[in-house]
Amino acid sequence: MTINEILATGAPPLIAILRGLTPADAPAVGAALIAAGVRIIEVPLNSPHPFDSIALLQREFGGEALISAGTVLTVADVDLLAATGAKLMVTPDTVPENIVRGVALGLEVMPGFLTPSEAFAAVTAGARRMKLFPAAAMGPGLIKALREVLPAGTGIWAVGGVNADNLGDWLAAGAEGAAFGTAIYRPGDNAATVREKAQTLVAAWHECYHP
Repeated sequence: MTINEILATGAPPLIAILRGLTPADAPAVGAALIAAGVRIIEVPLNSPHPFDSIALLQREFGGEALISAGTVLTVADVDLLAATGAKLMVTPDTVPENIVRGVALGLEVMPGFLTPSEAFAAVTAGARRMKLFPAAAMGPGLIKALREVLPAGTGIWAVGGVNADNLGDWLAAGAEGAAFGTAIYRPGDNAATVREKAQTLVAAWHECYHP
């Protein structure tokens, strides 16, 4: 699945970042997120055995959710991600060779940027979506300003310091979506806890559009 396909279903543009997830917990946590309405799931590569978790999530939920790797830092990691069948690649930076490789392998890429120069470097390398990270360091105003100058259709996602209380501010500034780390998952959280956190964030998103 692609982000556009996920959004076309009416699912909220929210990414669950499962840093620290283990393969043993992946199926239950993935099921909890999907039950709560979250359809984009990211496993950062600095988690234990991340490609095992990604492959498990892709096998179990790839037909109804978009599974991704985060903290992708090398071309070798890009190749390993593509081999799992997952379709989204998230990075903390705008290293051109990683973006180019991801695009060449048919992955959606979402590189992380902090400055306008980095944002345009990501676009030049082939990105059509990107994440402002850490978003809290810059504020929603940067997204509003960048939307005036980036190519039409470029999606910016807010990542880092986004929560249920301020999600509306980011969306109002023009963010296409947002990602959540500890607000949705901490290592050791059981499925019930993850589902409850996810439901809170999904409810916050609905409140932005149906107050």
